[in-house]
Order: sequence, then C-alpha cells, then structure tokens
Amino acid sequence: MKLIILDRDGVINEDSDMFVKSAAEWRPLPGSAEAIARFNHAGYRVVVATNQSGIGRGLFEMATLNAMHEKMHRVVAQAGGRIDAVFYCPHTADMSCDCRKPKPGMLLEIAKRFDCELTGVPSVGDSLRDLQAAAAAKCETVLVKSGKGLQTLAAGGLPRGTLVFDNLAAVAAHYCQ
Repeated sequence: MKLIILDRDGVINEDSDMFVKSAAEWRPLPGSAEAIARFNHAGYRVVVATNQSGIGRGLFEMATLNAMHEKMHRVVAQAGGRIDAVFYCPHTADMSCDCRKPKPGMLLEIAKRFDCELTGVPSVGDSLRDLQAAAAAKCETVLVKSGKGLQTLAAGGLPRGTLVFDNLAAVAAHYCQ
C-alpha cells in the first residue's frame, strides 16, 4: 500500500495565526485538491494528520471541526480525489499528550490503523513540528513552502534529508511521475 500523510493548515488550506475557526474560514490552497486527486490516481492513500488546539483552547467545537473537514472532503471530491482518513490532536501544548506534533503519536496511530510501517512514507508539512513528528516516526520528511513553510525553511534545523517543494502540487508532481 502506498500512503502519504499530509498536515492540513498551510499544506491543504490557507493557514492563519488566529486559527482557522470555521468552515467559512477554511479555504483550499490553489492546486491542493487537485494534488490530492493526483496522489489518489497514482495509487496513494491520503491521510491528514493535524494539530487542532483550537478545540482545547475553546476557540471552536467538534461540530465546527467536523464542518471544516466535511468541506475539505467535498472540495477534494470535486477535484476527483479523496482523503482516506483525518487524524487530529485537539490538545493544547501544555496538556502533554502523545498525539500533538512534534511528538509522533498521531503518526504512529495512523500506522496502527492502516497496519503498515511508516519507514519511507512521505509526510508533508509546513512547520518544524510536522517534520519532527515525521522524522520520529521514520517517515520521509517533506516541507512545503506554502503556509508557514518559508519561515520554517529560513529558521533552519530541518531533519536531515528533508525534501523541500513550493507547494502540494509540486510534491504530487515529484511522487506521481
């Protein structure tokens, strides 16, 4: 089974320093839905792994997160693709959970649920914590310059061997040749 793991905010949709707090605020990045469809057509199962501390902070409720994800699924489906699963961490950084990136717990849960090894599985993010979680889970680390990716790249300290692309469409072009 071919698998790819994607962060959500900054990779699939626009990010916000004030949090994406509603389905109306959830806006896909240009080409991201089509990139997911391209992964699907190349035989990849696409899984989203996203920190959503807005829940733990009380900025939005589960029903709102579900509405955002329903919109994401709908947008991707309209482009001819699908997201096979969405994993999220609702906790704030001070809750010391194992699922919040940069810890690898969410990714390890994906491996368990899909009954697969993560070694070499591409994991795409726009922040250092995305890449740290991926590296700890033995995934191939992939940084996109969209979202906070340019800031992450400028700050340095990326895991060794991290691949860097402009956006998710460029990642798809690389993996789906």
